[in-house]
Amino acid sequence: MSREKSAWEITKEQNPAHAQWYIQRFRAMEEQGKDIWGEARTIDAMAPRNAKILDAGCGMGRLGAHLHEKGHRVTGVDLDPELIEEAQRVCPAAHWVVSDLADLRESLGYSKDSQLGEEGFDMVFSAGNVMTFLAPSTRREVLEELAAVLAPTGRAVIGFGAGRGYDFAHFFEDAAASGLKLDSTFSTWELHPFTETSTFLVAVLSRV
Repeated sequence: MSREKSAWEITKEQNPAHAQWYIQRFRAMEEQGKDIWGEARTIDAMAPRNAKILDAGCGMGRLGAHLHEKGHRVTGVDLDPELIEEAQRVCPAAHWVVSDLADLRESLGYSKDSQLGEEGFDMVFSAGNVMTFLAPSTRREVLEELAAVLAPTGRAVIGFGAGRGYDFAHFFEDAAASGLKLDSTFSTWELHPFTETSTFLVAVLSRV
């Protein structure tokens, strides 16, 4: 049985140039002197030094490359080979993998039912509204994969905006059903308080 296509895959089918547009958009922002690394600064502050970090839905590596420069051991995973090619160009020393996040463990060389334990990641993060690009039928599967690759004391940090087809309450339910415990919630990557009216969520989770 084939897996439901993600919103990103559907967008690329409709517009094959979308990935290159996305890459050029962030290149232009960087050239204009805009800050495109805010999420990475937050992850760096939360992580131990020389941490093993997974960038889940890494895109073209803008955040993973920054974390590598800070001395972390970065693995980035993304479905789009064009974006991974750009990540490898930007930061060839990090580890970049083309894979659906629903196949995360297998793409990292583990069996589908394995728990990485002490081999797991100190930090797993997903920024850039990645969760809202997932096919709805794969959301829990992806969250289960993220939980499985966390080290026992590791943390997952997931950020995405409201109004993108994935209600925050539904995300909380999916996370709980996937073996993740909600530790903290914020409304920005600068860690402002999360309220009932917040339009953005940054959730900090750990393994149950």
